[in-house]
Amino acid sequence: MKDGHDQGPPLVRLDAAELHFPVGGVVAQLQGRATVVKAVDGVTFELRRGESVGLLGESGCGKTSTGRMLVRLDKATGGRVEFDGEDVSGLTGDALKRFRSRVQLIFQNPFEALNPRFTIRDVLAEPLENARIPRAEHEERILRAMALVKLGDAGQFMDRYPHQLSGGQLQRIVMARALILEPEFVVADEPVSMLDVSVRAGVLNVFRDVRAQQGITAIYISHDLALVRYVCERTIVMYLGRIVEDGPTEDIVANPLHPYTQALVAAVPVPHPDQSHAPLPIGRGAPDPRNPPSGCTFRDRCPRAFDRCAVEAPGPTHVQNRIVHCHLHEPKT
Repeated sequence: MKDGHDQGPPLVRLDAAELHFPVGGVVAQLQGRATVVKAVDGVTFELRRGESVGLLGESGCGKTSTGRMLVRLDKATGGRVEFDGEDVSGLTGDALKRFRSRVQLIFQNPFEALNPRFTIRDVLAEPLENARIPRAEHEERILRAMALVKLGDAGQFMDRYPHQLSGGQLQRIVMARALILEPEFVVADEPVSMLDVSVRAGVLNVFRDVRAQQGITAIYISHDLALVRYVCERTIVMYLGRIVEDGPTEDIVANPLHPYTQALVAAVPVPHPDQSHAPLPIGRGAPDPRNPPSGCTFRDRCPRAFDRCAVEAPGPTHVQNRIVHCHLHEPKT
């Protein structure tokens, strides 16, 4: 962890957090034939105030489910999800509203995240109304939020509708809406994946600068290691609902320890025509989440799996300055 972070109690803490979804419908559940998808399966980590942490993994690994659970869009089905020392699963009424004023989500698709019938002014005023901010303060707060995300002449956007803006402008509006209540914690769910490559850098720079200026604690969800490396100092790698590696981003890029992390790093394109990667050292695609492998869920794709991997899930092992969930790195006994 870098200097400058609050060394007091963690702002966000997950302790064996679970988010399980029954599959098969009500009839199958009554007949005992329903299966369960373990979208998040016993995840534990902490975030200190001011940290920027990437949540990395391929599609279906549980990244977005973890993000939704952190902001209480989905309620944890097991374990604890704590914010500022309080379990958010039990929050209701005014306490839940206060929590949601302190925690915000930046959605992946700006074209679907905004009400097409609202002007930009209405879009940004809505969270202020929900938080019962006096209307006399709305205009000032809206202009301040738009300036924060570098939208230039804010006045020209106020009375436009979402379809009248470009994708990059819309994503900045989505970001402004998340920031307008001055949250302490932001979850950004692949906020540039729907944008042209030419505008991604500008949006990422805004996200990084605002987070640093405001001292916001942030989770950045992505499958793109290069983007995570650009905006996050620490990275948590997930596979099939579980954490496999957690540590400083630069160390994970330079020396990945878990075989899955090694495959993710190897998959990053090399921008040179005379250089190429060797074939990825992992097997076929991810297994059916309704019927994951026993023991280590990565074992059927891992080139270094051995007998113990099939019968025992690896626990967290501290290696150097990170945590790895892999039998290969457990102390020899």
